[in-house]
Amino acid sequence: MKSINNQIKFKTYIKNKSFKKIFIITGKNSFIKSGAKQLIGKNILKKTKIFYKKNLIPEINELKKIAILVRDYKPDMIVAIGGGAVIDYAKIVSVINNVKRIKNLIIRNNIPKKKNYPLIAIPTTSGSGAEVTPNAVIYISKTKYTVDKNIMRPNKYYLIPKLTFSSSKKIKASSGFDAVAQSIESLISAKSNKQSVIFAISSLKHSLNSYIDFVNRPNNFNAEKMSLAANISGKAITISKTTAPHAISYPFTAHFGIPHGHAVSLSLDKILLFNYQNLKTTKVNFSLQERYNLIFRLTKTKNINELVLFIKNLKKLSGLEDDFKMLGIDLNKHKDKIFSGINKDRLKNNPVEIKVKDIISIIS
Repeated sequence: MKSINNQIKFKTYIKNKSFKKIFIITGKNSFIKSGAKQLIGKNILKKTKIFYKKNLIPEINELKKIAILVRDYKPDMIVAIGGGAVIDYAKIVSVINNVKRIKNLIIRNNIPKKKNYPLIAIPTTSGSGAEVTPNAVIYISKTKYTVDKNIMRPNKYYLIPKLTFSSSKKIKASSGFDAVAQSIESLISAKSNKQSVIFAISSLKHSLNSYIDFVNRPNNFNAEKMSLAANISGKAITISKTTAPHAISYPFTAHFGIPHGHAVSLSLDKILLFNYQNLKTTKVNFSLQERYNLIFRLTKTKNINELVLFIKNLKKLSGLEDDFKMLGIDLNKHKDKIFSGINKDRLKNNPVEIKVKDIISIIS
C-alpha cells in the first residue's frame, strides 16, 4: 500500500463518477494540518460543502446538525475524512434522513435498510478501523449507544498513512493503542471465530512492531503499518466484537474526556489478568488457555505476569497516563457514573463473566 497510489485512486474515482455535489465531514484543524485539504484539491473543493466537527466524542446534537445539512444539501456523495467520530457521524447520516426521529432510531438500533448517500471514508488516525466496520457510536446524554447495521459500512475507503503524521502524540498514542486492544480483545472474545483470529493475528503483527515508533518517531513505514493494523483490527472486531475493556471505557470518555483508546488502556491489562485467573470458569467454545498462549507468543511474553507488564510498558512508552487519580478519577467516588455508562452488550462478550458491581475492585 502506497499513499500516493491511494491518493490517485481517490481522485480518479471522484473524476470518473462525475460527482457534482460532495458533502465532506471532517475536523477543521486535522483537515488542514493532515494534508487532507491538499489531497482533495481545488477542483473537488469547488463542488463541496464541508462540516467541521467540533466535539471530542460523537454526540446526538452535533449529529442532528449534520443530518439537517445533508438533508438540505442532497449530495451525490459523502466523504468522511478524520478519526472514528467523524466516520461514525458520516455512517449514520448516510442512511438516516429523518432528523426528527434520529434519536429514537439510534436508541432502538432501528437503522433503515437503504443507504441514501454513497460514503467514502478516509481515516486520519490509526485506531478503530471505522472505515471497514458496519457500526457507529453516538453519545446521548453521556450514555453511549451503538448502531450496527451492514448498510452503514462505507462504500469505499482509502488508506493514506501520511495523513496520520500531523496528529498529536496524544492522539497517535490513544488511537494506536485502540488498534492493539481491539485485536487482543478479539482473540479472546466469546464471539470470535477462525476468521476473526486470522485478522487479529495479522493486525497485531503490524501494530506490536510499529506502535511505539509511530507514536514517538512517525515515518512512512510505521505509519503504513499502523494504518494496516487499525484497518485489519476493524475487520476482526466486526466479527468478534470487543470485550470488557471496551465496555468499561465509555464512561471514562463521556464523563472525564479521556480519548477512547486511552480509556480502553486503563483496564486492558487488569481485565486480561482477571480473565486468566478465572480460566476455569469460562464457557466459551474454544480453549481460552490456547488463546492466551497465542497472545503470549505474539507479545513475546512467557506468562500472564509478563503480559501484564508488557501492556503496562506499552502505555508508559507511548505516554498514556495509567493512574486514575492523575486523570482526576476517583473510582469509588465516581462509581455510579462509571457503572451507568458501562456497555453491557460488550461486557457479555468477555470470555469470563464479569458482574458490573465487581468492576471497580477488578480495575483498581
